[in-house]
Amino acid sequence: MKATNLKSLMEDMVGLALDHVKGVLWNLSPAELITEALKNGEGVLADTGALMVDTGKFTGRSPKDRYIVKDDVTKDTVWWGDINISFDEDKFDALYNKMIHSLSDKILYVRDAYAGADENYRMKLRVIDTQASHNLFCYNMFIQPQNEDLSDFHPEFTVLAVPEFYADPKVDGTRQKNFAIVNFTKKIIIVGGTGYTGETKKGIFSVLNFLLPEKEHVLSMHCSANLGKEKNDTAVFFGLSGTGKTTLSADPNRLLIGDDEHGWTDDGIFNFEGGCYAKTIDLTEEKEPEIWDAIKFGAILENTRFYPGTNTVDYSNCSITENTRVSYPLKNVKNAVLPSVGGIPKNIFFLTCDANGVLPPISKLTVGQAMYHFISGYTAKVAGTEAGITEPVSVFSACFGAPFMPLHPTKYAELLGEKMVKHNVNIWLINTGWSGGAYGDGERMSLKFTRAMITAALTGALEETEYYQQPVFGFQIPIEVPGVPNDILDPRNTWKDKEAFDVQAEKLAQEFNKNFEKFSEYASDEILAGGPQVDVLT
Repeated sequence: MKATNLKSLMEDMVGLALDHVKGVLWNLSPAELITEALKNGEGVLADTGALMVDTGKFTGRSPKDRYIVKDDVTKDTVWWGDINISFDEDKFDALYNKMIHSLSDKILYVRDAYAGADENYRMKLRVIDTQASHNLFCYNMFIQPQNEDLSDFHPEFTVLAVPEFYADPKVDGTRQKNFAIVNFTKKIIIVGGTGYTGETKKGIFSVLNFLLPEKEHVLSMHCSANLGKEKNDTAVFFGLSGTGKTTLSADPNRLLIGDDEHGWTDDGIFNFEGGCYAKTIDLTEEKEPEIWDAIKFGAILENTRFYPGTNTVDYSNCSITENTRVSYPLKNVKNAVLPSVGGIPKNIFFLTCDANGVLPPISKLTVGQAMYHFISGYTAKVAGTEAGITEPVSVFSACFGAPFMPLHPTKYAELLGEKMVKHNVNIWLINTGWSGGAYGDGERMSLKFTRAMITAALTGALEETEYYQQPVFGFQIPIEVPGVPNDILDPRNTWKDKEAFDVQAEKLAQEFNKNFEKFSEYASDEILAGGPQVDVLT
């Protein structure tokens, strides 16, 4: 089968021993890939023109089935444990060879792309897929080279994704039939047994999170970022699911740099990606107009459903999963910055949804506190979100993205602290959760007030205001914020039972410190001093 688009030097493919396959299609356009996907029965078109597909058994990542090959490159650098699970070199080679031999009857879709909008730090990558819709996802999510750059394109990392190939756990050393394995020495990622495209995206993110801090002194970040009218008015937003990261960074008065993965160099911020991968559950045009308008021809909807008898998507339908998604290129976003780079950030926001009703709606952090809370990566789950949860449950994810961080979290935190000091950056903790009591007693913080607090920080309106120190966590809380009632700024004031607040605050502080015990051996005195000043109860 003859390719219909530009391809790279064939010897690179021969080097991967893929010259025996049925056919290879190189760097197809979105229209060509959609035609292939429809012909293959991979999906159907919605009335917006978007391709709607199902990802099969896996509708999200499978963190316990993600591995890193342990060898001379990684054995003394990766933070091994429950998150970064080691995989044997010989087992990798055997599994890889089995995958290659399984492709003899396949047509492969190959894409050459970049990860990284900053040309000084971008990585060349090649993605090899057995499904056209997966290759379209990579077209959306990575950055496309110019045609003239493809003829001699030599990838620095290669991803081989074969959803229909299953491992034999007893033989291959995997936990289950599905797997995603990174080999930093051979510069290959293999993904099998899962149709969830996010494994490819996060696999490359994990690679950059290993290489950039280690080799380039670049801080890699799981965050969104936007830009004001001036290039140096960059803002960064960290936050776990449910904290409002996507909503709060999608500011109609600012330009979007990116919604998920970025690097921070000596010159500024750059997006790792060329697209967005947004959740669509309960999506409406009124709530998320930027996402709504981006769902057009070339976009991919995952695990959504139509209204009966139509090809109009019912975004409230969660019969397959709550984790319904859409992938689209940044060019679909009206206020996107292209190329997606910005200057040194002036303000960084740590977003948390504190269901305990303890943390202030806005507070300013010292360098030590910023590093401590960056490593902690805190939010909370509330009753009803998962089976068995009857009261708020604290969730900690190091660097707000623990599953993708191969190095010890203190490595990333120290880089953050260094850059804060060098560039005099403000870091704010924003609680989008509860006030006036814990979940069930208090009320969720008003989005209107949260936006006003973030706007005040971005415009410099908080530079001249006075602050006072919260006694347990040590945060600096402003005494006034334009557009926000003064009486909600101190969370203790919003509780009717002040003693109950004190008990809840100490309980949460102890949870922070208990969680931090696993990091303390490698943390500096400044980081340790940034935590709550209470003893851990044993």
